[in-house]
Amino acid sequence: MEERLMTRADQGVAGAPARPARTNNVLYGITAAAVLLSADIHLVLWADGFSDIAIIGPLFLVNVVGGLLIGVVMLAWRHWLPLLAAIGFGASTFGAFMMSRTVGLFGIQEMMWDVQAVLAAVAEIVAVVGGIALLVARRGGRG
Repeated sequence: MEERLMTRADQGVAGAPARPARTNNVLYGITAAAVLLSADIHLVLWADGFSDIAIIGPLFLVNVVGGLLIGVVMLAWRHWLPLLAAIGFGASTFGAFMMSRTVGLFGIQEMMWDVQAVLAAVAEIVAVVGGIALLVARRGGRG
């Protein structure tokens, strides 16, 4: 983990961390939760029958494992690599999701929008936006 000593100027009232540090912690949590939510939705869909679909079934399982790993690593290791992984995960999952809703993906084209579809789309967008915001904040903090 990357840690640094905080000076008095970096601390808020009564030695509490400064507001940007708290904001980054919240954003890390939200971004990790978004990745984990997407993984969870894909696990539920996989268990509900997507496991029987050639190519898509195994890809859903890869998505679940990857999302769980990325989400947990994001919470444990404050480094740019998990952020990049969250961005890549969110972007690739959302891209595949949109392909399956428009032109089709490996012969599957979905037409219905349900709660899980909306939650997955929002979670994947939040993973991308949150990861980018945290990378920008990291870069700004070092400049």
